[in-house]
Amino acid sequence: MADIMDIKSILYTEKSLGLQEKGVLVVQTAQNVTKNQLKEVFKTYFGFEPLKINSLKQEGKVKRFRGKLGQRKSFKKFYVKVPEGASIAALGA
Repeated sequence: MADIMDIKSILYTEKSLGLQEKGVLVVQTAQNVTKNQLKEVFKTYFGFEPLKINSLKQEGKVKRFRGKLGQRKSFKKFYVKVPEGASIAALGA
């Protein structure tokens, strides 16, 4: 069972801010969270069921640092369609 602590953050990028106007939140989570677990977290802690959830795994970029190759961390993110009138004050959205 997923917990509220599995939601790491809400992503605020140019794309995600445009989606927020349409009622879609972009949420970064732990790697092992599934769509059904995230739906239960929203029901339990925020009092509503998301209309739709899409997920993807974002692979870390390969970057150079002082001439050596390194890789940023990979993470999982979800696009959560929120019903009209629902608010998520606990996450700051």
